Amino acid sequence: MKSAGLVDLQVNGFGGLDFNAGGTPGAFAGGRIDQAFEALLATGVTTLLPTVITATGPLLEARFAALDAAISASPLGPAMCPGYHLEGPFLNPAPGYAGCHPAEAMTAPDYALVERLERLLSRPILLITLAPELPGAEAFIRRARAAGKLVAIGHSAAGFAETAAAAAAGATLSTHLGNGLPQILHKLANPIFAQLAEDRLMAGFIADGIHLHPQALKVMIRAKGPGRAMLVTDAVSAAAAPAGLYPFASMTVQRGADGAVRVPGAESLAGSSLCLDAAVRNLVAWGIADAATALAMASAAPAALLAPALAAHGLTQDLGELLWSEQLTLRELRLGPVERRYPAPALQPVAPVENDHAG
Repeated sequence: MKSAGLVDLQVNGFGGLDFNAGGTPGAFAGGRIDQAFEALLATGVTTLLPTVITATGPLLEARFAALDAAISASPLGPAMCPGYHLEGPFLNPAPGYAGCHPAEAMTAPDYALVERLERLLSRPILLITLAPELPGAEAFIRRARAAGKLVAIGHSAAGFAETAAAAAAGATLSTHLGNGLPQILHKLANPIFAQLAEDRLMAGFIADGIHLHPQALKVMIRAKGPGRAMLVTDAVSAAAAPAGLYPFASMTVQRGADGAVRVPGAESLAGSSLCLDAAVRNLVAWGIADAATALAMASAAPAALLAPALAAHGLTQDLGELLWSEQLTLRELRLGPVERRYPAPALQPVAPVENDHAG
Protein backbone atom coordinates (compact mmCIF):
# COMPACT_ATOMS: atom_id res chain seq x y z
CA MET A 1 0.00 0.00 0.00
CA LYS A 2 1.01 3.62 -0.46
CA SER A 3 1.02 6.57 1.91
CA ALA A 4 2.47 10.02 2.23
CA GLY A 5 5.75 10.27 4.13
CA LEU A 6 5.64 9.99 7.91
CA VAL A 7 5.88 13.12 10.07
CA ASP A 8 7.56 13.06 13.49
CA LEU A 9 7.19 16.23 15.52
CA GLN A 10 9.51 15.14 18.35
CA VAL A 11 12.96 13.77 17.46
CA ASN A 12 15.78 14.52 19.91
CA GLY A 13 18.30 12.45 17.99
CA PHE A 14 18.57 9.32 15.87
CA GLY A 15 20.94 6.64 14.70
CA GLY A 16 23.58 7.41 17.32
CA LEU A 17 23.49 11.18 16.78
CA ASP A 18 22.24 13.59 19.46
CA PHE A 19 20.52 16.65 17.98
CA ASN A 20 21.21 18.39 21.33
CA ALA A 21 24.98 18.06 20.97
CA GLY A 22 25.69 21.67 20.02
CA GLY A 23 28.60 23.04 22.00
CA THR A 24 30.40 19.70 21.81
CA PRO A 25 33.33 20.04 19.37
CA GLY A 26 32.84 17.98 16.22
CA ALA A 27 29.37 16.82 17.21
CA PHE A 28 28.05 17.06 13.66
CA ALA A 29 31.31 16.49 11.79
CA GLY A 30 31.90 13.81 9.18
CA GLY A 31 28.43 13.78 7.67
CA ARG A 32 26.90 12.29 10.82
CA ILE A 33 23.70 14.26 10.44
CA ASP A 34 23.13 12.83 6.96
CA GLN A 35 23.62 9.35 8.35
CA ALA A 36 20.88 10.14 10.88
CA PHE A 37 18.61 11.50 8.15
CA GLU A 38 19.20 8.41 5.99
CA ALA A 39 18.29 6.25 8.99
CA LEU A 40 15.11 8.28 9.45
CA LEU A 41 14.22 7.92 5.77
CA ALA A 42 14.60 4.16 6.12
CA THR A 43 11.79 4.27 8.72
CA GLY A 44 9.54 6.30 6.41
CA VAL A 45 10.05 9.66 8.13
CA THR A 46 10.32 12.38 5.48
CA THR A 47 9.46 15.33 7.74
CA LEU A 48 10.63 15.93 11.29
CA LEU A 49 11.03 18.69 13.82
CA PRO A 50 14.46 18.21 15.43
CA THR A 51 13.82 18.75 19.12
CA VAL A 52 15.99 20.70 21.55
CA ILE A 53 15.22 20.19 25.24
CA THR A 54 15.59 22.22 28.42
CA ALA A 55 18.88 24.05 28.97
CA THR A 56 20.11 27.48 30.01
CA GLY A 57 19.77 30.30 27.47
CA PRO A 58 23.42 30.26 26.35
CA LEU A 59 23.42 26.49 25.98
CA LEU A 60 20.18 26.58 23.99
CA GLU A 61 21.77 29.14 21.68
CA ALA A 62 24.81 26.91 21.17
CA ARG A 63 22.72 23.82 20.55
CA PHE A 64 20.40 25.49 18.07
CA ALA A 65 23.20 27.25 16.20
CA ALA A 66 25.22 24.06 15.71
CA LEU A 67 22.17 22.01 14.72
CA ASP A 68 20.89 24.65 12.31
CA ALA A 69 24.28 24.97 10.60
CA ALA A 70 24.55 21.20 10.20
CA ILE A 71 21.04 20.91 8.74
CA SER A 72 21.63 23.80 6.34
CA ALA A 73 24.83 22.17 5.07
CA SER A 74 23.16 18.78 4.66
CA PRO A 75 21.85 17.52 1.30
CA LEU A 76 18.81 16.02 3.06
CA GLY A 77 18.25 18.38 5.99
CA PRO A 78 16.52 21.33 4.28
CA ALA A 79 13.97 19.03 2.62
CA MET A 80 13.23 17.07 5.78
CA CYS A 81 13.40 19.74 8.51
CA PRO A 82 11.15 22.78 8.03
CA GLY A 83 11.75 23.95 11.61
CA TYR A 84 12.29 22.96 15.21
CA HIS A 85 10.52 21.82 18.36
CA LEU A 86 11.58 23.58 21.58
CA GLU A 87 10.66 21.29 24.50
CA GLY A 88 11.38 23.43 27.52
CA PRO A 89 12.75 25.24 29.42
CA PHE A 90 9.19 26.38 30.26
CA LEU A 91 8.29 23.12 32.05
CA ASN A 92 7.25 22.13 35.57
CA PRO A 93 10.46 21.47 37.56
CA ALA A 94 8.81 19.34 40.24
CA PRO A 95 10.00 15.73 40.58
CA GLY A 96 8.24 13.44 38.15
CA TYR A 97 7.05 16.25 35.89
CA ALA A 98 10.59 17.28 34.92
CA GLY A 99 11.49 13.80 33.67
CA CYS A 100 15.13 13.75 32.56
CA HIS A 101 15.11 17.49 31.79
CA PRO A 102 17.39 19.52 34.11
CA ALA A 103 15.00 21.15 36.57
CA GLU A 104 17.57 23.80 37.52
CA ALA A 105 17.43 25.22 33.97
CA MET A 106 13.63 25.54 33.88
CA THR A 107 12.03 28.95 33.93
CA ALA A 108 8.70 30.70 33.53
CA PRO A 109 7.60 31.20 29.91
CA ASP A 110 9.61 34.00 28.31
CA TYR A 111 8.88 34.73 24.67
CA ALA A 112 11.94 36.97 24.43
CA LEU A 113 14.06 33.82 24.73
CA VAL A 114 12.33 32.31 21.70
CA GLU A 115 13.00 35.50 19.75
CA ARG A 116 16.68 35.45 20.73
CA LEU A 117 17.03 31.85 19.66
CA GLU A 118 15.30 32.40 16.33
CA ARG A 119 17.55 35.29 15.38
CA LEU A 120 20.35 32.72 15.07
CA LEU A 121 18.41 30.33 12.84
CA SER A 122 17.72 29.85 9.15
CA ARG A 123 14.47 27.96 9.90
CA PRO A 124 11.87 28.77 12.56
CA ILE A 125 10.91 27.20 15.84
CA LEU A 126 7.51 25.82 14.85
CA LEU A 127 6.45 24.00 18.04
CA ILE A 128 6.96 24.86 21.71
CA THR A 129 6.09 22.55 24.60
CA LEU A 130 5.35 24.19 27.94
CA ALA A 131 3.57 23.72 31.26
CA PRO A 132 0.54 26.06 31.23
CA GLU A 133 0.31 26.28 35.02
CA LEU A 134 3.48 28.41 35.07
CA PRO A 135 3.16 32.18 35.56
CA GLY A 136 2.65 34.05 32.29
CA ALA A 137 1.86 30.92 30.27
CA GLU A 138 -1.43 32.14 28.78
CA ALA A 139 0.12 35.38 27.52
CA PHE A 140 3.05 33.39 26.13
CA ILE A 141 0.70 31.01 24.28
CA ARG A 142 -1.23 33.89 22.72
CA ARG A 143 1.99 35.58 21.61
CA ALA A 144 3.42 32.36 20.17
CA ARG A 145 0.21 31.69 18.28
CA ALA A 146 0.20 35.22 16.89
CA ALA A 147 3.70 34.53 15.62
CA GLY A 148 2.47 31.43 13.80
CA LYS A 149 3.78 28.81 16.20
CA LEU A 150 2.18 25.69 17.62
CA VAL A 151 2.05 25.35 21.39
CA ALA A 152 1.82 22.00 23.18
CA ILE A 153 1.24 21.00 26.79
CA GLY A 154 3.85 18.71 28.31
CA HIS A 155 5.76 17.99 31.53
CA SER A 156 2.85 19.71 33.21
CA ALA A 157 0.69 19.42 36.31
CA ALA A 158 -2.14 21.45 34.75
CA GLY A 159 -5.62 20.45 35.83
CA PHE A 160 -8.93 20.83 34.01
CA ALA A 161 -9.25 24.62 34.34
CA GLU A 162 -5.63 25.37 33.46
CA THR A 163 -5.75 23.00 30.48
CA ALA A 164 -8.94 24.59 29.20
CA ALA A 165 -7.43 28.07 29.60
CA ALA A 166 -4.34 26.99 27.66
CA ALA A 167 -6.51 25.64 24.84
CA ALA A 168 -8.55 28.84 24.80
CA ALA A 169 -5.31 30.82 24.49
CA GLY A 170 -4.26 28.68 21.53
CA ALA A 171 -2.54 25.48 22.66
CA THR A 172 -3.41 22.67 20.26
CA LEU A 173 -1.40 19.59 21.26
CA SER A 174 -0.47 17.31 24.15
CA THR A 175 3.20 16.32 23.97
CA HIS A 176 3.71 12.55 24.60
CA LEU A 177 0.48 12.36 26.60
CA GLY A 178 0.71 10.05 29.61
CA ASN A 179 4.40 10.72 30.17
CA GLY A 180 6.45 13.41 31.90
CA LEU A 181 4.35 12.76 35.01
CA PRO A 182 4.93 11.44 38.54
CA GLN A 183 4.06 7.82 39.25
CA ILE A 184 1.44 8.85 41.84
CA LEU A 185 -1.42 11.07 40.67
CA HIS A 186 -5.03 11.59 41.68
CA LYS A 187 -6.96 8.72 40.11
CA LEU A 188 -9.24 10.97 37.99
CA ALA A 189 -8.44 14.66 38.51
CA ASN A 190 -5.03 14.64 36.84
CA PRO A 191 -3.28 16.06 33.76
CA ILE A 192 -3.98 12.94 31.67
CA PHE A 193 -7.75 13.20 32.08
CA ALA A 194 -7.64 16.99 31.76
CA GLN A 195 -5.94 16.77 28.37
CA LEU A 196 -7.97 13.79 27.16
CA ALA A 197 -11.15 15.72 27.95
CA GLU A 198 -10.06 18.88 26.11
CA ASP A 199 -11.35 18.48 22.54
CA ARG A 200 -9.31 21.45 21.31
CA LEU A 201 -6.10 19.45 21.89
CA MET A 202 -4.65 16.78 19.66
CA ALA A 203 -2.53 14.23 21.49
CA GLY A 204 0.79 12.68 20.56
CA PHE A 205 1.40 9.12 21.79
CA ILE A 206 4.59 7.05 22.05
CA ALA A 207 3.44 3.59 20.91
CA ASP A 208 6.40 1.49 22.02
CA GLY A 209 4.73 -0.62 24.72
CA ILE A 210 7.13 0.94 27.24
CA HIS A 211 5.91 4.50 27.74
CA LEU A 212 2.27 3.39 27.67
CA HIS A 213 0.80 -0.06 28.13
CA PRO A 214 -0.88 -1.04 24.84
CA GLN A 215 -4.31 -1.43 26.44
CA ALA A 216 -4.01 1.95 28.16
CA LEU A 217 -2.98 3.45 24.82
CA LYS A 218 -6.06 1.88 23.22
CA VAL A 219 -8.32 3.60 25.74
CA MET A 220 -6.53 6.94 25.39
CA ILE A 221 -6.81 6.94 21.60
CA ARG A 222 -10.51 6.10 21.87
CA ALA A 223 -10.97 8.95 24.34
CA LYS A 224 -9.34 11.52 22.06
CA GLY A 225 -11.52 10.37 19.17
CA PRO A 226 -11.02 10.34 15.39
CA GLY A 227 -8.57 12.89 14.05
CA ARG A 228 -7.25 14.00 17.45
CA ALA A 229 -4.61 11.30 18.02
CA MET A 230 -1.21 11.03 16.37
CA LEU A 231 2.04 9.15 16.81
CA VAL A 232 5.39 10.57 17.90
CA THR A 233 8.61 8.84 18.94
CA ASP A 234 10.45 11.22 21.33
CA ALA A 235 13.45 9.39 19.83
CA VAL A 236 16.94 10.05 21.16
CA SER A 237 20.33 9.06 19.78
CA ALA A 238 19.68 5.45 20.87
CA ALA A 239 16.96 5.03 18.22
CA ALA A 240 17.90 2.80 15.26
CA ALA A 241 20.96 1.75 17.26
CA PRO A 242 21.93 -1.31 19.32
CA ALA A 243 21.69 -1.57 23.08
CA GLY A 244 24.36 0.48 24.83
CA LEU A 245 25.31 3.95 26.07
CA TYR A 246 24.55 7.11 24.06
CA PRO A 247 24.82 10.90 24.48
CA PHE A 248 21.70 12.97 25.04
CA ALA A 249 21.74 16.67 25.95
CA SER A 250 24.87 16.56 28.14
CA MET A 251 23.74 13.29 29.70
CA THR A 252 24.64 9.69 29.06
CA VAL A 253 21.62 7.45 28.51
CA GLN A 254 21.42 3.71 28.18
CA ARG A 255 19.31 1.74 25.76
CA GLY A 256 18.42 -1.56 27.37
CA ALA A 257 17.79 -4.86 25.64
CA ASP A 258 14.04 -4.15 25.89
CA GLY A 259 14.42 -0.85 24.02
CA ALA A 260 13.81 1.35 27.08
CA VAL A 261 16.10 4.37 27.40
CA ARG A 262 17.10 5.66 30.82
CA VAL A 263 19.88 7.54 32.54
CA PRO A 264 21.87 4.67 34.11
CA GLY A 265 20.57 3.99 37.59
CA ALA A 266 17.39 6.06 37.14
CA GLU A 267 13.84 4.73 36.98
CA SER A 268 12.25 7.36 34.75
CA LEU A 269 12.55 7.12 30.99
CA ALA A 270 14.78 9.48 28.99
CA GLY A 271 13.15 9.66 25.58
CA SER A 272 12.78 6.52 23.50
CA SER A 273 14.48 4.27 20.98
CA LEU A 274 11.25 3.95 18.99
CA CYS A 275 11.16 4.28 15.19
CA LEU A 276 7.93 5.67 13.76
CA ASP A 277 7.32 2.79 11.35
CA ALA A 278 7.54 0.40 14.31
CA ALA A 279 4.93 2.50 16.12
CA VAL A 280 2.61 2.07 13.13
CA ARG A 281 3.14 -1.70 13.11
CA ASN A 282 2.57 -1.82 16.86
CA LEU A 283 -0.85 -0.18 16.61
CA VAL A 284 -1.90 -2.77 14.04
CA ALA A 285 -0.40 -5.71 15.96
CA TRP A 286 -2.12 -4.60 19.18
CA GLY A 287 -5.51 -4.35 17.46
CA ILE A 288 -5.78 -0.61 18.09
CA ALA A 289 -6.00 0.50 14.45
CA ASP A 290 -5.99 -0.89 10.94
CA ALA A 291 -3.05 -0.16 8.66
CA ALA A 292 -4.59 2.86 6.94
CA THR A 293 -5.60 4.47 10.25
CA ALA A 294 -2.23 3.80 11.87
CA LEU A 295 -0.38 5.29 8.89
CA ALA A 296 -2.65 8.35 8.98
CA MET A 297 -1.81 8.85 12.67
CA ALA A 298 1.86 8.99 11.70
CA SER A 299 1.42 11.09 8.56
CA ALA A 300 -1.82 12.92 7.76
CA ALA A 301 -2.66 13.82 11.38
CA PRO A 302 0.67 15.47 12.33
CA ALA A 303 0.93 17.03 8.86
CA ALA A 304 -2.49 18.67 9.30
CA LEU A 305 -1.51 19.97 12.74
CA LEU A 306 1.74 21.40 11.37
CA ALA A 307 0.22 22.96 8.23
CA PRO A 308 -0.98 26.28 9.76
CA ALA A 309 2.44 26.93 11.31
CA LEU A 310 4.15 26.23 8.00
CA ALA A 311 1.75 28.54 6.19
CA ALA A 312 2.27 31.30 8.75
CA HIS A 313 6.00 31.19 7.98
CA GLY A 314 5.51 31.02 4.21
CA LEU A 315 6.72 27.43 4.09
CA THR A 316 5.52 24.42 2.14
CA GLN A 317 6.52 20.84 2.85
CA ASP A 318 6.66 17.94 0.43
CA LEU A 319 5.88 14.79 2.40
CA GLY A 320 6.86 12.55 -0.50
CA GLU A 321 5.40 9.13 -1.10
CA LEU A 322 6.01 5.72 0.47
CA LEU A 323 5.32 2.19 -0.68
CA TRP A 324 4.74 -0.38 2.08
CA SER A 325 4.74 -4.16 2.07
CA GLU A 326 1.76 -6.11 3.40
CA GLN A 327 3.67 -6.36 6.69
CA LEU A 328 4.05 -2.55 6.80
CA THR A 329 7.76 -2.54 6.11
CA LEU A 330 9.02 0.25 3.90
CA ARG A 331 9.97 -0.86 0.40
CA GLU A 332 10.23 2.38 -1.61
CA LEU A 333 10.48 6.10 -0.83
CA ARG A 334 10.31 9.22 -2.95
CA LEU A 335 10.98 12.72 -1.63
CA GLY A 336 11.45 15.20 -4.47
CA PRO A 337 14.50 13.97 -6.38
CA VAL A 338 15.42 11.53 -3.58
CA GLU A 339 14.44 7.94 -4.24
CA ARG A 340 15.24 4.94 -2.06
CA ARG A 341 14.46 1.22 -2.29
CA TYR A 342 14.75 -0.98 0.76
CA PRO A 343 15.06 -4.77 1.07
CA ALA A 344 12.55 -6.68 3.11
CA PRO A 345 13.89 -6.73 6.71
CA ALA A 346 13.59 -9.38 9.38
CA LEU A 347 10.88 -7.82 11.54
CA GLN A 348 11.45 -7.47 15.27
CA PRO A 349 8.32 -5.71 16.59
CA VAL A 350 8.26 -4.22 20.05
CA ALA A 351 6.27 -6.59 22.25
CA PRO A 352 3.71 -5.28 24.74
CA VAL A 353 5.51 -4.59 28.01
CA GLU A 354 3.88 -4.75 31.42
CA ASN A 355 5.05 -1.59 33.20
CA ASP A 356 3.82 1.69 34.59
CA HIS A 357 6.82 3.90 33.92
CA ALA A 358 6.23 7.48 32.80
CA GLY A 359 8.97 9.17 30.82
